[in-house]
Amino acid sequence: MTDNATHFYSYLAEGNIICRCKARTGAEVISELARLLARNNAGLSAESIVSEVLAREAVFPTVIAPGLAVPHARLAELDKPLVALASSRDGIDFQAPETGPVKVVLMLLTPGDDPGLHLQLLSALAKDFSTPGEIDKVADLPDAGAVMAHFNGSGLTIPDYLRVRDVMTRKVTTVLEQDTLQRAIELFAVTGESEMPVLDDDGDLRGVVSLLDLLKFSMPEHVLWLEDLTPMYRFQPFSEVLKGANDTKVADVMRTEFTSVSESVPAVQIAKLFLVNQIGQLIVVDSAGRLAGIVQLRKFAARLFWE
Repeated sequence: MTDNATHFYSYLAEGNIICRCKARTGAEVISELARLLARNNAGLSAESIVSEVLAREAVFPTVIAPGLAVPHARLAELDKPLVALASSRDGIDFQAPETGPVKVVLMLLTPGDDPGLHLQLLSALAKDFSTPGEIDKVADLPDAGAVMAHFNGSGLTIPDYLRVRDVMTRKVTTVLEQDTLQRAIELFAVTGESEMPVLDDDGDLRGVVSLLDLLKFSMPEHVLWLEDLTPMYRFQPFSEVLKGANDTKVADVMRTEFTSVSESVPAVQIAKLFLVNQIGQLIVVDSAGRLAGIVQLRKFAARLFWE
């Protein structure tokens, strides 16, 4: 990739920008931008674009920050990325009440066989628009020329490759090592998580606790070698654990050995670690060894192969 191609500006064109958009809903603005891209790029179908974008919209919410939506799709007929932008002072309803109306919509279409480029663009956009006031600034620009000038001077570049921090989940459900087992059980039930990092009172990473750890703690090891489980048909070992769940600490159940990865290494390392260790979740740490996030196999695979 050349130096020029690494700048986000190189993917924009004035003809693919709508300022002061009148669309009121996410579906309306997606249709407008799809028609724009189809009209300006031979061989593209607006209906096909809308279908692909809405299919992903239904599974992966595209409001990635308050005021910013990035509806996107991968198209087999593309050999380069296409970007269309719409801005709205009043805001567009993307049915995301927790983040409010969207003021900037960036439709991103990428080649179907280049997942790396797709994720690099998403990562760069998320980082750039996290700057306070950036979304409102773009929404207030009066015309396409002003939008082009803004991005030409913004220095928004596409990274040569993704790092772990670009694909990890930062909001992580955790437990303290001095929490009760009952607390952990409740969190597993409410959040749907299968594994949680364990921290001490200072926020340092001490280990992990998983549903498998909970099962292992409940069943005596010798039971795993028995063929006849008749004496435990009523789950007696689990009953005993539940009786003492308020007195047992997470520290008694957790594992101190787990697989972790630095947030700064290339993201492709994640795939290797999943395969080598045969696990479903990786702990991500920062340069000080503190918890920075997690990467779950199912989410990583979805982003890589389909999102």
